[in-house]
Amino acid sequence: MEKAYYLGLDQGTTGETALLLDRDMRVVARGYHEHRQFFPKPGWVEHVPQEILDSLLKAAEQAMRNAGVCWEQIRSIGLANQGETCLMWDRYTGEPVYPAIVWQDRRTSTAADALAQQHREDIQQRTGLIVDGYFSATKLQWIMDNVPQVREKIEKGQLLAGTLDSWLVWKLTGGALHVTDCATASRTMLFNIHEKRWDTVLLDLLGVPEEILPQVRECAGDFGTTLPRYTGGESIPICGLIVDQQSALYAQNCFTPGSAKVTYGTGCFMLMNAGKTPVTSHSGLLTSIAWQLRGETTYALDAGIYVAGAAIQWLKNQMGLIRSAADTEAMALRTQDNGGVYFVPAFSGLAAPHWDQYARGTMVGITGGTTREQIVRATLESIAYQVSDNLKVMRSDSGIPIERIRVDGGMVCNRFLMQFQSDILGIPVEVPAVFDTTAAGAARLAALGHGDFPDPYGVAGGQMKKYYEPHMSEDQRQYLLSQWERAVQRAMHWAQ
Repeated sequence: MEKAYYLGLDQGTTGETALLLDRDMRVVARGYHEHRQFFPKPGWVEHVPQEILDSLLKAAEQAMRNAGVCWEQIRSIGLANQGETCLMWDRYTGEPVYPAIVWQDRRTSTAADALAQQHREDIQQRTGLIVDGYFSATKLQWIMDNVPQVREKIEKGQLLAGTLDSWLVWKLTGGALHVTDCATASRTMLFNIHEKRWDTVLLDLLGVPEEILPQVRECAGDFGTTLPRYTGGESIPICGLIVDQQSALYAQNCFTPGSAKVTYGTGCFMLMNAGKTPVTSHSGLLTSIAWQLRGETTYALDAGIYVAGAAIQWLKNQMGLIRSAADTEAMALRTQDNGGVYFVPAFSGLAAPHWDQYARGTMVGITGGTTREQIVRATLESIAYQVSDNLKVMRSDSGIPIERIRVDGGMVCNRFLMQFQSDILGIPVEVPAVFDTTAAGAARLAALGHGDFPDPYGVAGGQMKKYYEPHMSEDQRQYLLSQWERAVQRAMHWAQ
């Protein structure tokens, strides 16, 4: 039977997406399966790794059922991962010593603060990152300091550590490879983005032994083959690894400096191709590796926003103001404006460009006449405002013009949000034909790594479906942005 399909897997924060692409990079089918999240203490977020592996395989099997495709027809697999989420596991059994600590987790905020006081500039110079508990380094340190016998087991050579992609590849290949990719490694706060290696100075500073960390490879190539028991009796080559946001950047064909995308998921992430030389931000943005392909490294400027879709889930699950996310579009359109209401959804602090882990959610401008629709509208607007904050500093830090934004993620179906996003940015917003760009990017890298495309940027894809043009006056735009800034100032440092 002909091996005619590529399987792109997106291991996300709340669930796993699988896309089947054919040889022409057309989407054939999709699968999705959610995994549980655990919140054992305020600010703590954990995942059970085995549940994620099971969910990933269920999503893949669903996609293949939908297409009438079997594992025998899969040429290669590409895996995108949720980034900073990390864990440690037994090298002999593959069993984690503790649940995976999720990127949203804030338990190491104090440790990150202490680290930043003495080493902020040095760490940023080496890694391109702001010192924050968001990244993997302090999470791994926490596991070593707080989980019994971990240090003893490390000394005996019994444990390995890494981001979730490393563990998934370890499991899928039966422990044959302990690997990650350059882009994912650049999100750990332990990787030197200039030298493209684990940074020995930072490893010593954090107390993380290099021998427990994965080998770092390019984003497309040989990442082993799956054990037949996981993939329908077939051994399938894994040929692509990349962190989720960079995967979306690749799928959106953001191949030239200044091309940028925004992904609206649980959080919201804006990335811009910064070219072949890393750009140092002086305004709170992150510098990461976008991808490394065929020996050439491309860098990205990265603006992470903690809360986007999570704010909509809050409206639904905690506040009971909506029945589903789909309700928000109609409700926002039913009111002419936000009624002077501004919502800063800093549930676990503010990320770029503010980087205030002590900020908390704030809603201002409420009166006795404030309606449910205005609160919903303010919530949608808050997402667009956060993107605007980061676009402004991204242009300033890079000196590169950004003339349009490509968007992806489930929230791009919301016409109100997309139009408001274009209005508040003052530039066109482009919506792709395929929303699941993270999984699509992983599949395209799987095809590249399999050797089926000679040009890293010649893998077809990234067609646009819809365009939004700005219609708001400059005066109105500036007024709304100034009010938003006032609201942000009230939210900052609240929990300090």
